Amino acid sequence: MKLKSFAKGEWFEGTGSFQKLHNPINGELIAETSSEGLDIKGLLEYARNVGSPNLREMTFHERGRMLKSLAQYLMARKDEFYPLSFQTGATKIDSWVDIEGGISTLFTYASKGRRELPDEKIWAEGNMEPLSKNGTFVGQHVCVPLHGAAVHINAYNFPIWGMLEKLCPTFIAGMPVVVKPAPVSSHLAEKMVRVIIESKILPEGSLQLICGEPRDLLDHLTSQDVLTFTGSAETGRKLKSHPNIINNSVRFNMEADSLNCTILGEDVKVDDDEFKLFVKEVVNEMTSKAGQKCTAIRRTLVPQNILDEAVNAIKARLEKINIGDPSNEGIRMGALADKRYLELVNEKVEMLKNSADVVYEGKSNFEEFKDGAFFNPVLLQCNNPHETKTVHDIEAFGPVNTVMPYKSLDDAVEIAKLGQGSLVASLFTRDNEIAKKTVEGIGAYHGRIAIINRDCAKESTGHGSPLPHLTHGGPGRAGGGEEMGGIRGIFKYMQRVALQGHPTTLTKVCNEFIVGADQSSDKVHPFQKYFEELEIGETLITHRRTVTEADIVNFAGISGDYFYAHMDDIAAKESMFEKRVAHGYFVLSAAAGLFVHPAPGPVLANYGLEGLRFTQPVYVGDTFYAKLTCKRKTEKEKREDEVAQGVVEWYVEVVNQEEEVVAVYTILTLVKRKDQN
Repeated sequence: MKLKSFAKGEWFEGTGSFQKLHNPINGELIAETSSEGLDIKGLLEYARNVGSPNLREMTFHERGRMLKSLAQYLMARKDEFYPLSFQTGATKIDSWVDIEGGISTLFTYASKGRRELPDEKIWAEGNMEPLSKNGTFVGQHVCVPLHGAAVHINAYNFPIWGMLEKLCPTFIAGMPVVVKPAPVSSHLAEKMVRVIIESKILPEGSLQLICGEPRDLLDHLTSQDVLTFTGSAETGRKLKSHPNIINNSVRFNMEADSLNCTILGEDVKVDDDEFKLFVKEVVNEMTSKAGQKCTAIRRTLVPQNILDEAVNAIKARLEKINIGDPSNEGIRMGALADKRYLELVNEKVEMLKNSADVVYEGKSNFEEFKDGAFFNPVLLQCNNPHETKTVHDIEAFGPVNTVMPYKSLDDAVEIAKLGQGSLVASLFTRDNEIAKKTVEGIGAYHGRIAIINRDCAKESTGHGSPLPHLTHGGPGRAGGGEEMGGIRGIFKYMQRVALQGHPTTLTKVCNEFIVGADQSSDKVHPFQKYFEELEIGETLITHRRTVTEADIVNFAGISGDYFYAHMDDIAAKESMFEKRVAHGYFVLSAAAGLFVHPAPGPVLANYGLEGLRFTQPVYVGDTFYAKLTCKRKTEKEKREDEVAQGVVEWYVEVVNQEEEVVAVYTILTLVKRKDQN
């Protein structure tokens, strides 16, 4: 079978010499791949000229719904990917992480994009910045999609998850994608892209695929493009230093393999749950994906006084691991992804043996898989980690791990830092003070730290599982980049622009009310208007209310809040308030009484309150009123048998008789839509 690229809306079969892909289990030919003859420059132009406008025409919420539909479609067809995944050497569990873990990332980003971003094409980020005395000249940061293409060069070990976790923030941001999978597992990546294209969910030009070598891909990137890479640090450095990447200031994000560590806390005893959890995790990280994970544990740090017990426990668990054809039941570890990696891993292990002793090496000879790429787990022990550079420099990208003793927590911190920057570290402890000091010590050297004990173990995803909510990346030899991280991940594909101008102008640009902008009013109360009838900047100015001592006493009785500043004249006089002050929540409640319309109408419910600040005290005799302004509107997806509705955010200012703002906040209401379709 010859794999095809997908470019300019069509499937393309390469020409010339083809690279052969072999099954790492039995050596059989799986597929052939070539990108010769593919119009790389035209492919990128198609992404910029067709895919980019199509995606940018959509709002964040529309792109979120697009991801949700795609996730549902792919999950319904998930079983089609498993047979091809077994051909990469992955077990059923390995494949589940890659396939269903990848699809689940789509669901997560679909949800976060709709919940945390506005239903707009521009994202107003953060608060308005006042720039002038009278407020007629202000600043506002906004984020807009780049107008280029995002090129994702992916690693071979997670051909589906590695692709989808990059697609998510890219599509939410509004950029088209060109995927370049690693050749060795590109048959699985090609299958995923075929299914995505068959779904017809993505706009034209959103997704393209290069199967084979990238050829002159980097030569054609511009300042509006983004290049991401996952793989070895050596290859990453070559890409990063490419003249065109430098000359055009092409955004580049790298996630490289690193010498991740795990630390067994010095508080842990052999009989503790944390010891068992630690041993289990070390073995799992050695054997999952046959150790071919950028997050796998490469260095294991153990208190010196229980070093022997830890090594023996890890060995005993390794001996129970069944290695073989991953499509068979009971197999815990499959093969390396390709025979060529056997030589490379063996070479690195020999280098490590010069500085560490082998304490375990599997005895399987894999005679029935003589044409496969199977490799026995190797556990080494280095007793002088401070004096041995090799164990902190050399990574064998397979089921290989080195155990090292440490003398104290400070010593463990120093050993961990010798890895020169890692994607992840894990710590097994129930002592929260140890956890705090460890984070303070190694946090600057790691992208993620998993702190695991008996209290969280049942629900913990473990050492080696990056999650879409959190950043994935790390400093130093880990590449210095970040992926995912929830909404943070979309910044890689957007331009932050600092806008300056009058609040009314910026309100129009952002479609979100900015303080100081022109405000309109209407005879019809805003709570009597349907979602579609409300306008951004529409404001209700209420009648006034004067605070009495009876108000304060009655509110204390209802709420049970008898704080001295409200109830004790003498104590209040000696306080910062100098006299009794009204409850802040009374002011909040009384303000609601001023602006809420009592009659039934389109407003269905109060949905929440955000950003509350009490900025001035309110005393007996003070008079205040409220300003209620429509700040932002967001349509909600209509569920079956549900009234069509939207969320309206109202900016509220409570103002006293001196025209001083005493409270400011945002309330959210569910408002019925006229259009019930």
